[in-house]
Parts: sequence; structure tokens; C-alpha cells
Amino acid sequence: MVSATGLTKTFGSFTAVDGIDIEVRPGEVFGFLGPNGAGKSSTMRMISCVSPRSGGDLAVLGMDPDRRAAQIKARIGVVPQQDNLDTELTVRQNLQIYARYFGISWSKAGEKADELLEFAQLTDRAKSRVDPLSGGMKRRLTIARSLVNEPELLLLDEPTTGLDPQARHLLWDRLYRLKQEGVTQIITTHYMDEAEQLCDRLVVMDAGKIVAEGSPSELIAQYSTKEVLELRFTPGTQQDSVPQVEALADRIEVLPDRLLLYTADGEGALSAAHQRGVEPVSSLVRRSTLEDVFLRLTGRQLVD
Repeated sequence: MVSATGLTKTFGSFTAVDGIDIEVRPGEVFGFLGPNGAGKSSTMRMISCVSPRSGGDLAVLGMDPDRRAAQIKARIGVVPQQDNLDTELTVRQNLQIYARYFGISWSKAGEKADELLEFAQLTDRAKSRVDPLSGGMKRRLTIARSLVNEPELLLLDEPTTGLDPQARHLLWDRLYRLKQEGVTQIITTHYMDEAEQLCDRLVVMDAGKIVAEGSPSELIAQYSTKEVLELRFTPGTQQDSVPQVEALADRIEVLPDRLLLYTADGEGALSAAHQRGVEPVSSLVRRSTLEDVFLRLTGRQLVD
């Protein structure tokens, strides 16, 4: 569905995307993870034929975006980071009028609008203006609008940012349904749980480069451990316990109020720590997640 080799995007002397290789297969959900400024959105803009590439090869649906952008846009759907709905129109009109851009007749556009309203669970708000809608409703409407042309490829840039948990899970359910219908999806997200839930494969980007690639389970197996033991201490005292526990884990991370022990057996490590006289304020054994992988690969320093 998408193939890129040495894909590059520069803005003057700044390199936003630095020679990346990607392959997106039909029917899968492919994810881009990375801190702010990693190059995720720049990559998505090149794939969606909005921004020309600076170098490398790129094919979308087997076509070159530089030469056949119109044909590609007719077969893809795009959900931008920020909702750009027409606030002067009703919910239904947003779908029906947008469908006309793809040459769909007015009657067929109406049928498609009703179908998508049901999909997005917005049928009861069909005649409402956009402004009074909640953030979750606007996001569902934006996704519904991206489907009016029955796209083979759907691009979603931070689809659930700013939504409450209920709205996020409802959107996840809608995206699951699209996957079951065979729609290939490319998603950028800051939410690690979202990537684990939705993505078949993903890449982690940092400073314009791909630093890791694989399924969520493959990345966790490669860059983390089966479990993580969190030992919380009074801030400033956690470093004192490092000598007693450093042999109990594959890797230890020291945070301001806790130690993270990456190990195959969290309960076993906790028991051994107690035997060595380590008495944390509290402890927690949890499974490793994509967040552990992400922070290991990109660091904990805030990037703006």
C-alpha cells in the first residue's frame, strides 16, 4: 500500500525526515511513534500528497505522489491532527457536501452520509450544527468524513489526542471495524496503549530516523523484559538501594522517587530485594509495555 526507500524531507537546512524505509502491507494497521519533532507528521504529509518529498523513493497505492497525486487522493482518506469541519453546516451536511468533491451524486451522497452517521454513532445529531458537539463527536465526524470515498488507505494523525477515555475507546471500536472491513490504516499517536491496541506493526522515530520496527510484542521482547518491578522510595533516597538490587535485574532505571527493575520475574526480584534489606515505600510488579520501549529508545527528556 505504501513503499518508501530513503525517504527524506528537509526544510532549508533542517532535516525533518532522514532517509527512512517503510513498507505498509494491505489490510494492516501501521503505526508511527515518536516524540514531538521526530518526523511523524512530515512523513504522513508526504504519504497524503500534501507535501512533496525532498529525496528518496515513495509509492502510495503503487503510484508516485509527485506525478499522480489526484489519483492517490481519490483513493485515500485523511484524518488530520486538528478537526477542520465546516462549522456553518450541520453534521449530515458536512458528510454530504464533502462527498460531492469526489463526484458522488447528491442522492448517493445522502445515502452515504446516513450510512456513515450510523457508523460514527451520530445519527441522532444529524441536524445539529458542529460547534455544540463534544470533542469525541467532532473526532468521530472527522473520521466519518474521511470515509465518504470508501478509501483503500486511511491516514490518521493523532486521532484521539485530547479525548476522554470513553471517547477514545469508542473511536478504537470504530477503527477495529474498519480493519475488519479490510481498510489499511496508518496511525501516528503519542499514546502507547493505543499503539499496542491498534497496530499490527509500527516504527519508532526519533530525530527524523527510524530507530526500531516490529509488532508491539516484538519490540517489547527486543528492547525490554517480560516484567518491570517498580520500587518507590522517599524522594532522594532511591539511589541508596541501587547496590542491593542491581544484580536482580537485566537493567535498572533510576527515577527521582523510584527504581525500575527490568526483569523476567518481578515477584522473584521483589522477594530477593526484601531479603537484601530493601524496604521501599511501595512496590508494583507489572508487565512491560510499549512505553518502556519508547522511553528507552527516545529518552525521558521532554522534546518541544
